[in-house]
Amino acid sequence: MAQMKISDIRAMIPDQMEDAILNLKKERFNLRFQRATGQLENTSRMREARRDIARIKTIAAQKRAKKK
Repeated sequence: MAQMKISDIRAMIPDQMEDAILNLKKERFNLRFQRATGQLENTSRMREARRDIARIKTIAAQKRAKKK
């Protein structure tokens, strides 16, 4: 999964955002295991996944604040 675009995230509904966060957290977990066993080739993907999670959470918080 490539880095997520902000426009794609803004188009998501809250349930989709939660699903995306869950999938990214699973991916991060698997990447940590790959790194520990020496199988991880693309080490930058760990950083991208972490930032994608933060990006989704930020936009979700902005949407919640806008509704109030």
